[in-house]
Amino acid sequence: MARTARIQRKTAETDIDLELNLDGSGQSQIDTGVGFFDHMLVLLAKHGVLDLNIKAVGDLHVDQHHTVEDVGICLGQAVKQAVGDKAGIRRYGHFMLPMEEALATTAIDLSGRFYLVFEAAFPTPTIGSFDSQLVEDFWQAFAANALCNLHVVVPYGRNSHHISEAIFKSTARALRMAVEPDPRSPGIPSTKGTLSG
Repeated sequence: MARTARIQRKTAETDIDLELNLDGSGQSQIDTGVGFFDHMLVLLAKHGVLDLNIKAVGDLHVDQHHTVEDVGICLGQAVKQAVGDKAGIRRYGHFMLPMEEALATTAIDLSGRFYLVFEAAFPTPTIGSFDSQLVEDFWQAFAANALCNLHVVVPYGRNSHHISEAIFKSTARALRMAVEPDPRSPGIPSTKGTLSG
């Protein structure tokens, strides 16, 4: 059974069509109108080995916030939908990833409950024209809608681009691990018997 989802979300601020295949090959078609964000999402698909198609039209004349946050909402909803009842998956994933001088560690639990810990300092307020604060806002929106515990820690890094890239790659790798089938544990990976919350 294919673990796929399609989320369509339209508000007064954004119009988003997102397709996700957790069992893909890392292919992506991304168009959000925000170049740096597109780059990060392509990395997410590649290193998560998932197929991801996103078309987002947002009120970029205001700023990039609504577009970035709403894509995070849609991606979180898509992951939640695609994993279903979570039977047979590993549930937990973690990865430590170096990107030049920056190091990022991500741990994720597809627990059915939301919690975000984000400890990463960006030395510059922008990455090109991209607001550095939006990296955390994206992952906040994702975790709240995927209903997962997500911990992202960057102990050091000098270049804001490298820090962001390390975060997206490490989280992609952690998510990949968490959604992988676990042949030794075919049932719900919880003593409660459910991971719905």
